[in-house]
Amino acid sequence: MSEEAGPTLVVYDDPSDQRSLSLDDTSSTEESPDETRLSLETTNDAIPYIGQRFATHDAAYEFYSEFAKRCGFSIRRHRTEGKDGVGKGLTRRYFVCHRAGNTPTKTSNESKPQRNRKSSRCGCQAYMRISKTTELGAPEWRITGFVNHHNHDLLEPNQVRFLPAYRTISDTDKSRILMFAKTGISVHQMMRLMELEKCVEPGYLPFTEKDVRNLLQSFRKLDPEEESIDLLRMCRNIKEKDPNFKFEYTLDSNNRLENIAWSYASSVQSYEIFGDAVVFDTTHRLTAFDMPLGIWVGMNNYGMPCFFGCVLLREENLRSFSWALKAFLGFMNGKAPQTILTDQNMCLKEAIAMELPTTKHALCIWMIVGKFPSWFNAVLGERYNEWKTEFFRICNLDSIEDFELGWRDMVNSFGLHTNRHIANLYGLRSLWALPFLRTHFFAGMTTTGQSKSINGFIQRFLSAQTRLAHFVEQVAVAVDFIDQAGEQQTMQQNLQNICLKTGAPMESHAAMILTPFAFSKLQEQLVLAAHYASFQMDDRFLVRHHTKAEGGRKVYWVPREGIIGCSCHYFEFSGILCRHALRVLSTGNCFQIPDRYLPIRWRRISTPSAKLLQSTPSDHTERIQLLQSMVSSLVTESAKSKERVDLATEQISILLSRIREQPVSLQGMRDVSSIHRNL
Repeated sequence: MSEEAGPTLVVYDDPSDQRSLSLDDTSSTEESPDETRLSLETTNDAIPYIGQRFATHDAAYEFYSEFAKRCGFSIRRHRTEGKDGVGKGLTRRYFVCHRAGNTPTKTSNESKPQRNRKSSRCGCQAYMRISKTTELGAPEWRITGFVNHHNHDLLEPNQVRFLPAYRTISDTDKSRILMFAKTGISVHQMMRLMELEKCVEPGYLPFTEKDVRNLLQSFRKLDPEEESIDLLRMCRNIKEKDPNFKFEYTLDSNNRLENIAWSYASSVQSYEIFGDAVVFDTTHRLTAFDMPLGIWVGMNNYGMPCFFGCVLLREENLRSFSWALKAFLGFMNGKAPQTILTDQNMCLKEAIAMELPTTKHALCIWMIVGKFPSWFNAVLGERYNEWKTEFFRICNLDSIEDFELGWRDMVNSFGLHTNRHIANLYGLRSLWALPFLRTHFFAGMTTTGQSKSINGFIQRFLSAQTRLAHFVEQVAVAVDFIDQAGEQQTMQQNLQNICLKTGAPMESHAAMILTPFAFSKLQEQLVLAAHYASFQMDDRFLVRHHTKAEGGRKVYWVPREGIIGCSCHYFEFSGILCRHALRVLSTGNCFQIPDRYLPIRWRRISTPSAKLLQSTPSDHTERIQLLQSMVSSLVTESAKSKERVDLATEQISILLSRIREQPVSLQGMRDVSSIHRNL
C-alpha cells in the first residue's frame, strides 16, 4: 500500500523547536524553519498532529507505533536531546520510520567474520518529534514536528505484521514455549498448538517460527560453567528423589565439566533382559551446546526400542569413548552386551576393543547407507540406484565365499577400483556384511525396518533443546512417554487374535509362549518350511527347497538332548529357529519346539516384572511396581476367552474382599496417590 496524501510537512508551533532533522546525523543543529503547512487530517485523533499532548514519551511512542502499523510501516527511536546544564534531563525525542537513514559502512575485520545482512534503510524522512513542556505545571510531552511522507512503498495490512517491531512474544507465551520445549516437541508443533489455543488461523500468531527459535537460542547463550553446574545439580536432585538413577561425570584440569553419562532405573532393569544386543549411536550432536551425544538403545521382546543410557562428551576421541563405555558398564553392574552396533568411527572401534573385549562389534548398515548419496551419487550418476540394489544383494548373501566373488564382480562392473570409499568398506567388511555376522545375535536390529524405528526413537530426544540442565529431564520425559506407548502397543498386540497358518502343533505351542512379534517371525519360517525337503545323511540332514536338485543346508539334530543346529546360523543371528531346522523337527515327529529354542528374551513372560519375580523385593515401591505388572499380565491373559474372564472376575472379587479387611498404612496412602497420578 503506497500512501500519497501530499507532502505533509513539518508544522512548528514553538519557535524554540525550529530544528531540522538529519537522519544520518546524531547531532542537533539550528536551522531556519521550513515553510509550514497544516495537515487537513489533524482533526482526527488517530493521526498525529502538532500540539497533541501525552503524559509520557513512552505513551507518544505507542501512539505513533499504532499509527504506523495502520499505515504499513514501523518506527524506531532515533535521537534524544536535552537542555544545556547538568541535571536538566531529556527535553526532546525523535521517532523515525524504520527505513530512515542510510546503511552504515562497517570497517572490515579479517579476524572476525562479517554477516552478509542486507539493510532496508533507504533515507526515508518520515518522523515525529515530541518536546517536553511544563506550561500547565505538570510536565507533559507534545508533538512539535510531524512528517508523514515516505519515499518507499508502504506494506499491506497482511504484510506489516511481519515487520520485526510488531513480532512480539508475551511473557505468557514465553512460558508456554519453554514448557513445550521441555516436553521435546518441535518448534513447528509448538506453533500449531498455540494457534489452536488462541483460535487464530495458521501463520497469524504475533511471532514466527524464527522468533521462537531465537528465543530458545537466547536461553542457551549462558555461561558454559554455569550450565555445567546446573546440569550436575539437576542430576543430584534426581538422584535424591530416585536412588536408582545413575550418573557419572568427569572434570578437566580447570575443574569444568568434561563428560557426563546417565541412566534411569527402568533402563537398568530393561538391560538385564534385553541388553544382549545394543546400538550405541554417536552420530548426533546437541547443536545448541556443540556437544557430541551418545545414546544406548536396544530392542525388547515386542520388537520395540528400549532406552539404556545417554552420554554427553566434550570430544570424540579414544579417551572419551573409553570413559563412556566404562561408565555404561558400571550402570549395568558390569554386564557387557553380546553384540554392539555403532557408526563407522575408528576411535570408538578401538575403545570397544579395549573396554568390551568379549563383545562382538559391528557397524550399523543403515548408518553407512545414509552416506551413500554423498559418496557415490556423483560418481555413478544414472547407475547409482542399480549399484545400490546390487550392493544390498551382495550384503545379504549367505556365505563369505559368495560375498567375496560378488564384491569383485560389482567393483569390475561399475568401475570402482580406485574409489576410496569402496576400498574402506571392503577393508571393514567383517564389521557390516551379513555373511560375517550371522553367527552373532543382533535381535533383528540390522534390518532396515528396525533401523527406522530406532532412529525415530532417538529423534524424540533431539526435537527441541532448551538449557543443558533441562536435557536430562527432556530425555526422562521422552523415555517415560515411549514406555507408556510401548505398554499400550504391547496390550494391543496381546489382545489381537493370533491366526494359525499351518495347523502344526509346533505352531500352536509357540503361539502360547512367544510374544506376537517374535511369533510372527517364527511363523514365517514355519510356513516356508513346508516348501523344503529333508534328506537324512550319516550324522546330519540335508535340507533344500523342493524345486532344487543340488545344494541345501546342513542340519544337525540330537533328539535325546533336544539339540538342533543349522549351517545358515539363523537362530544364532535372530533367536528364531530357521525353516531348515523346523523342517527336520517336523520330519522327526517333534510336536513342540525344544525349550532352549524359545529364548527368554522373546517370551511373553520375559518382561521386567518377570525379572522381579525372581527376587524378593523388600522396597514397598518395587512391590507396587510388581503388582501393577502382574495385574497387566492378568488382564492380558484373561481377555483371551470368556471362560478366563469369568474365572478372573470371580477370583478377583474374593481377593478384593480379603484385601479390604487388611489395615492401611500412611506410606500406602502416599503410594496410592502416586499410582492415581501415573494412571
